[in-house]
Parts: sequence; C-alpha cells; structure tokens
Amino acid sequence: MPPVLCTPPPPDNWAAADCLGRFPFDEARVLAQWKALHVGQPLPPPTSPALAGAWALYHAGDFAASVQAGQRIGGREGAAVADQATAIYANYVEPDEERRLALLRQVGERALVRHEANPDDVQALYWHAYALGRHAQAVSVARALAQGLGGRLKDTLERIITLQPDHADAHFALGAFHAEVIDKVGELVARMTYGVRPERAIELFEQGLALHPSSATGRVEYARALVALRGDPALAQVQQLYEDAAAIEPIDARQFLDREVALACMAD
Repeated sequence: MPPVLCTPPPPDNWAAADCLGRFPFDEARVLAQWKALHVGQPLPPPTSPALAGAWALYHAGDFAASVQAGQRIGGREGAAVADQATAIYANYVEPDEERRLALLRQVGERALVRHEANPDDVQALYWHAYALGRHAQAVSVARALAQGLGGRLKDTLERIITLQPDHADAHFALGAFHAEVIDKVGELVARMTYGVRPERAIELFEQGLALHPSSATGRVEYARALVALRGDPALAQVQQLYEDAAAIEPIDARQFLDREVALACMAD
C-alpha cells in the first residue's frame, strides 16, 4: 500500500497533518470509546492515565508524541502503543521510502523480541507480522517468498487467529496473504507450496468483516484480493467494496487514513 494519504509532515513531526484537529482525543474519550476504537485488534483498556494519554495521541494522529509517550511509560504496554504508532505512521504517512522501510524493520524486530519474551502477547505478534508483511509488499512479495518469509508470515497470522479468534485484522492480513501468493506464483504452486487457496482467502475476508463490519481496511484489502484472484469479472464487487469503505465515517485518525485509501483507490 503506497503511503500517499495525508499531507507529508516534516521528518521530525510524525503526525498525519490532515488528521490533526479532526479527532480531539483525551484520556476520558479514549476510555469511553475503547471498544469501538479497537474492534479490529481487541485489547484490554489502558491501565493508567498515562497510557490512556499515549493512546489518545495515537488516535488523534500525533504519532511522534504517541511514540514518545509510550517509550516514557515503558514495559509491554508502552512498547505496544509506540510500535503501533510507528507502524501506522510508516505505512500511511512517511513520504521517504527508505525511511519507511527502516521504520517497519524496527517495529518488526522490536515486536518479535517482545513476543519471544512473552509468547502469549498477541499484540506483539500481530505488529511483527504487520511490519513484515508491509515491508515485503514494498520491497517485493516474490523476493520475500524466495527468502522463505511466506511460510513464516502465514504461520504467524494463523497463530494470532488461534490465540485470538476475534482478531479481525489478522483475518484480513491472512486473506491478503493468500491472494498475493496466488497472484505471484499461480494457484497450483500456491496451493502445493504454501497451502493457500482462493476460497480460503474469501472465507477469511468474510470472517473478518463479520467480526468488524465497519472496517474500511478490511474492505480495501478484500477488493485488492478480488482483483488478484478474479480480475475483471470481480470489478463490480471491487468497486462496491471501495465505495462502502469510503462511506464509513471515521472515528479516529487511523480510520480517516483508511478512508483516504479507499477514496484514492476509487479514483484510480
């Protein structure tokens, strides 16, 4: 996914510039809307005002301040918000490709260390997979597969779903993985080598949307998967998915960025 959405900020100000001011979060609002804000990646609510404040900065789109707050808090909870803010900034906002890839690598490495220290830390495992997958998409899915990262990413996403069956974003990511592998190596090789199938990709997206019906990300990724799997015959469904994603009213900066992706895809 190209980071083409909000006005690029200066390098020392990690903020989604077009988003700032649209979502005036504070600690109380984060706690009041916690479940709605984290449907795609279920998390327990913040355990301290400081942690709620770090999440408020993230949901408002001030990613640098969120990272700094998370680092000050420290521990697993502080690292979780810092890595999420870094990954979302890198994927959606950072205009420099080299820096973007470096940030994703950092998130992937840090999250893996956290997961190895605590194998039940699903959030760390997901952000490791997210960073790994976005990095592979940016560099070359084919190269990532040749390096053996495909099986590792598939196993990681399947483990997340096993540990947390209501993790909608992991369903979307695994569905996208199935579709991208089939697109790159063909259905037969994909099935024999990686155990991926087009019908499983569709099933994963449908399951993800059942868990998170208001996900713009899920719809955009579903649309892209359908293009890879079915091509022109799926264009009407693809367009409808983009339109539905663009019609979802965002409640925070991340959802605003997701809607901008949908709008950009509709314009292509």
